[in-house]
Amino acid sequence: MYYNGVYHLFYQYNPKGAVWGNIVWAHSVSRDLINWARLEPAIYPSKVFDKYGTWSGSATILPGKKPKPIILYTGIVDAKNTQVQNYAIPANLSDPLLRKWIKPDNNPLIFADKSINKTQFRDPTTAWLGRDGHWRILVGSVRKHRGKAILYRSKDFMKWTKAQHPLHTSANTGNWECPDFFPVSLEHSNGLDTSFDGDNIKHVLKVSLDLTRFEYYTVGIYDTKKDRYIPDNTSIDGWKGLRLDYGNFYASKTFYDPSKNRRILWGWANESDAFPIDDIKKGWAGIQAIPRKIWLDPNGKQLVQWPVEELKTLRKNKVQLRNQKLNKGEKIEVKGITPAQADVEVTFTFSSLDNVEEFDSSWDDLYAQDVCAIRGSTVQGRLGPFGLLTLSSENLEEYTPVFFRVFKAQDKYKVLMCSDASRSTLKDSKKMYKPSFAGYVDVDLSDKKLSLRSLIDHSVVESFGAGGKACITSRVYPTLAIHDKAHLFAFNNGTETITIETLDAWSMAKSKRY
Repeated sequence: MYYNGVYHLFYQYNPKGAVWGNIVWAHSVSRDLINWARLEPAIYPSKVFDKYGTWSGSATILPGKKPKPIILYTGIVDAKNTQVQNYAIPANLSDPLLRKWIKPDNNPLIFADKSINKTQFRDPTTAWLGRDGHWRILVGSVRKHRGKAILYRSKDFMKWTKAQHPLHTSANTGNWECPDFFPVSLEHSNGLDTSFDGDNIKHVLKVSLDLTRFEYYTVGIYDTKKDRYIPDNTSIDGWKGLRLDYGNFYASKTFYDPSKNRRILWGWANESDAFPIDDIKKGWAGIQAIPRKIWLDPNGKQLVQWPVEELKTLRKNKVQLRNQKLNKGEKIEVKGITPAQADVEVTFTFSSLDNVEEFDSSWDDLYAQDVCAIRGSTVQGRLGPFGLLTLSSENLEEYTPVFFRVFKAQDKYKVLMCSDASRSTLKDSKKMYKPSFAGYVDVDLSDKKLSLRSLIDHSVVESFGAGGKACITSRVYPTLAIHDKAHLFAFNNGTETITIETLDAWSMAKSKRY
């Protein structure tokens, strides 16, 4: 949340080790979203209503002469994993960093009734205020494999009543975790307060799927009279729907930033080396991805994401490439930066769409990442694969390619974007999670251009295709391509010549810990 000039990030954290357990609400603060100070935990198990756990939730800023933040979170009350919804408030509003939080004794605010599975009832959203003067929140749940966003209303934020119907449900999606619900403008890329209720908007409902460990979202209409959400017919409401990120990205949350009139998305990326002992050796596990500004694409069908502008303050040692041709099988090394910690923006152009390979109809039922595994960066195509080889060793024993392939599917073009970790490390494959992450990019190819931005940070490759229409975060652990031994290449393994119209790359300085 943003409050009185300070950004507050609360996150699930084990102060006793780099493994799951002993979870508290850790608390860090920043004035620029880039450099952070760690404070003492804001919430930790200490009361009868959260003795066995303080799990995820959200913050809401209550309006008034002096706006007040309030946190809603899931408490675990017993060894049977019974979940309730609690609240916490700052102990001292005059403290600019809100270091201490208290949990009043009138908790819990919300219990699961008989219609709800009390062990799968968690992660309350930021609240929004309706025209009737009542607050509303969602809590994620499931019933008979049908994911549910259960709706609650309150006039005073203390006494909550379950609505007769959920805001939305979807069959065969399993338990919904970390729901997020917010308005987006049809007219501009500025963010909207969660309670905004005006013209020319749509709403977004995002859920994290406990079964698959990925997230999907839909864009649609919020019927405020019936308190029901209806996805547009252009949004797939299920596992194959749009994702905020097609890679290692989960439990995301957005908030409205009034200081710059934007909505910001945070997402979590867990570790991909398979055993807890690896995390124990490192001393930490899990990261937050770079915060992203998020808005509705002008086509009204999907969201667009881009790293927050403040990230540019870490850029240094810029290098450029202009109008460099890449014929079949060629690659060009990007020199003059630190490839293990870099920010790269590149625009590729091509002369024609006439010679595009056909999309195999047998792939229609596959996820994009399955197609990427079949048509990887080394499998010669026509228009593609082309892109970046990140975190590469000098002789390509290790590399993580981020690339595009263009297919023709009947009378349409399909643009596949991949971030393939399968060759990212020489470590034992049985101990590593090295998937081929991928998504399709809904982009107009009439200008015969595709753009890519990749943020590279040692074990992270966070990529944004076509200006942020498709995003993929990969976690990788090279053994050779580390520190000053890492390399970065632009490549083309298609038969069609690709031109690097522009490539700008920067070394990235380390952020500061206050």
